[in-house]
Amino acid sequence: MNKKQKSPWKSDQRFIDADTKNLSLIFYAFVVGAIAGAIGSIFRLTLSYIDIFRDRLYAGTGNSGIISWVLPLLFGVIGISVALLLVKKFAPETSGSGVQEIEGALDEIRPLRWKRVLPVKFIASLFSLGSGLLLGREGPTIQIGANVGKMIKDIFRHPDNKTNPLVSAGAAAGLASAFNAPLAGIIFVIEEMHGHFRYTFFSVAAIMVASGTADFVVRMLVGTSPVIKMMVFPNPPLSGIWLFILLGLLFSLVGYVFNKLLILSLNFFSDLSKNAMILGAVVAGLVIVIVGIFHPKMIGGGYNTIRTVLDHSFTLKFLIVLFVGRLLLTVFSYGTGVPGGIFAPLLALGVVFGMLFGSVMQYYFPGLVSHPGVFAVAGMAGIFASTVRAPLTGLVLAVEMTSNFELILPLIITTATASLVTAQLGNQPIYTTLLERTKAIKKAT
Repeated sequence: MNKKQKSPWKSDQRFIDADTKNLSLIFYAFVVGAIAGAIGSIFRLTLSYIDIFRDRLYAGTGNSGIISWVLPLLFGVIGISVALLLVKKFAPETSGSGVQEIEGALDEIRPLRWKRVLPVKFIASLFSLGSGLLLGREGPTIQIGANVGKMIKDIFRHPDNKTNPLVSAGAAAGLASAFNAPLAGIIFVIEEMHGHFRYTFFSVAAIMVASGTADFVVRMLVGTSPVIKMMVFPNPPLSGIWLFILLGLLFSLVGYVFNKLLILSLNFFSDLSKNAMILGAVVAGLVIVIVGIFHPKMIGGGYNTIRTVLDHSFTLKFLIVLFVGRLLLTVFSYGTGVPGGIFAPLLALGVVFGMLFGSVMQYYFPGLVSHPGVFAVAGMAGIFASTVRAPLTGLVLAVEMTSNFELILPLIITTATASLVTAQLGNQPIYTTLLERTKAIKKAT
């Protein structure tokens, strides 16, 4: 054999070695999913107990006059203050949802300090979400999952080229564990993080394995029921499909306004001095507690609000108040800088606005609207598409969380319209905007 000619056996051996290394990636993705699912389950269960305690605490106000208000007010103020202190002192990157931090880490421009992030994000998020702020559990679980991916990579001393797929797998597992939505976790990484996620056959397989494993663990520990329990709606009549185009147009405007307000709120709080920030935390706690005592559905992540809205428990007038109030309180809550996601509050806003739209359309076009709840499900997907600019993720998330698989066509129309029109308005994806903002702040300091 000519010495310059490569041996076929050696070439085959390289392929075998490469496949072996990739198969090890799949195994470690399974480990990441299992750990992320376990942490996500503990987080969800702990948070549910805190929510029950808060509701009972708020329900006791008024029984003993002004004294009965002291504990709820202290509960809210201390919760927000502790969360803010932990973030500012130990891990500033845990502020907010953390999704933009993950995207920055995948681009190798942001650090992943898992030894700090894991405990701080977990504990601080329990304080911030438990206080009643309008924040979602998915932000913490996504960032925790991604950092679990980095932890596994470091502990087992994988080469640096394994960081991206393992961190991405952890992020997918985190979203899956928050909402019992494994497919949404996979799609989220591929769609929302497409510019940061390194797409290969095995990296996609890794996020699938991690997301599925996390969902399995959560279903074993938390339960198998859909996150949002509602009736399964039949397909709306084709003659009424144009209503979903109109709904998508309206959500494109809602998404534009929401993103602008969110950045304004973040800028306002970031410009405050240290003393003013402490005062801001106190004010935030007082506002949330007072609003929560008089209108419990106006605070929190929004799961109870969604269930009540779907039961036709509110008048159209109150739905308008509920939508505006929750929108302003959501951007206010996120602006404080404590840990927490925006998915859950956004989904609640989508349901409220969708139900409002559906109720009005049912009055004027009764033959085209069988149930206004159909538009509530479409609203969940529509608002996600217009703010995050990830229409496919929004569609899958809405379907998985409600089990309304029959509504795929109207959801496609709503999300496509909302995302396309909001893009024409110049509305950037919120996490892209947040990452650019983080880069600008880093350069300035």
